[in-house]
Amino acid sequence: MGKEFSVDPVEVPEVETKHRRITTALPAPESIATLETLRNIEPISMRGQPPVVWDRAEGFQVHDAHGNMWLDFSCGVLVTNAGHGTKAIRDAIRDQVDSGLIHNYCFPSEERAELVTLLQEIAPEGLDKVFLLTTGSEATECAIKLARTHGIAKGGNKKIGIVGADRAFHGRTLASQMTGGIPGQKDWIVNLDPAIVQVPWPDGYWTEDTSFDLFLTTLKERGMSSENIAGVMFETFQGVGPDFAPVEYIQKLREWCDANDVVLIFDEVQAGFGRTGKLWAFEHYGVTPDLICIGKGVTSSLPLSGVIGKTEIVDAYPPGSMTSTHTGNPLSCRAAIASIRSLIDEDLIGNAARLEITLLNAMEGIAQKHPDVVGRTSAKGLVGGLQIVKPGTQEPSCDLAFDIIERCFHKGLLLFAPVGAWGQTVKLAPPLCITKGALEEGLQVLAECVDEAVTASQKTC
Repeated sequence: MGKEFSVDPVEVPEVETKHRRITTALPAPESIATLETLRNIEPISMRGQPPVVWDRAEGFQVHDAHGNMWLDFSCGVLVTNAGHGTKAIRDAIRDQVDSGLIHNYCFPSEERAELVTLLQEIAPEGLDKVFLLTTGSEATECAIKLARTHGIAKGGNKKIGIVGADRAFHGRTLASQMTGGIPGQKDWIVNLDPAIVQVPWPDGYWTEDTSFDLFLTTLKERGMSSENIAGVMFETFQGVGPDFAPVEYIQKLREWCDANDVVLIFDEVQAGFGRTGKLWAFEHYGVTPDLICIGKGVTSSLPLSGVIGKTEIVDAYPPGSMTSTHTGNPLSCRAAIASIRSLIDEDLIGNAARLEITLLNAMEGIAQKHPDVVGRTSAKGLVGGLQIVKPGTQEPSCDLAFDIIERCFHKGLLLFAPVGAWGQTVKLAPPLCITKGALEEGLQVLAECVDEAVTASQKTC
């Protein structure tokens, strides 16, 4: 974690295919001024991604202003599910701008009414309330607040506990980072809430024990009982993978929450809106949460998030006491409506489901060729990950993961920087409109870059 890509131009081989084009040194020399401006003015924390200055993005490709074109496996960090620059979304935004209404706070609008109605319709039965917000962190923070408020109403001030998972990521705000399970992100907090605890995430790799008994015994070890717990917040799949829990585990969790009046929250900020080949990723478990946190792919473009949930939980506060300045911004609402309809009407969710086997087979092929450094592969729909480790161990190798991604960048395949608790995961998340041919081309580039990076690492050892 914490590495940054060089902004010194490097000569790289030219690339010219149907889906990729590299014609300059990288980063493009003409883009250095922009990159340096950002480096000089923005905080260091913003330097983490491959140094391409985006000029435009269309479908599943990203262009700079200098003739280069990347096949995009980042999706703008799992946002542009319906594709970059989708015409229906652009048209909806343009129409809204032309209408003259671009902000209205919490005053009612037709746009907001249409979106919340649509979200209610596509949500599971019984989740009847929709609270629109702006960022994923805001959504998870709100869900924690609602769960704890519900717990206090049911069991008094002793029922305030929130349970998260090791290695989980829920955002960069106070409660979201306390609930998350990445220790380094909590150093600034100091006075951690003792009523917020983590349990092992039963992925079968980093945590070998996948039984629900581990959940119960860990709570006991943490000094927590069902009477103290208000809510459980889990990513539907852990973004560090994607790592799913066993179906039986989640089903037992649902039963446990029901029996103990505990709010079950699924963080679908990156998992929702078709990413896993289903509209909602929790559908893979055959259960329904009490609260859903949404964001990212809901608009495929503009900032918008929200919490969808049961009336008795979401309606906890009186009029005017729980709002958001940009809630249901009309531009974002129109973008979300167009994006959701594109995902459903154009069968982009089905496309993600059908292409899963292509993604998984290619990743497994890479792992079989390099079993010493690819500790694990996982994929569902159009999200996948390679866990990169030091040879013959389970120890994360952030340097090798970084090198793989940088080599992909030089060959016209765009991924975001390594993710995971240790920065070890090469994560793949193309737009759901990607074709099989483009996906296969990108996966071949990835395989070549893994080969090259492994060979280079062996020479330096």
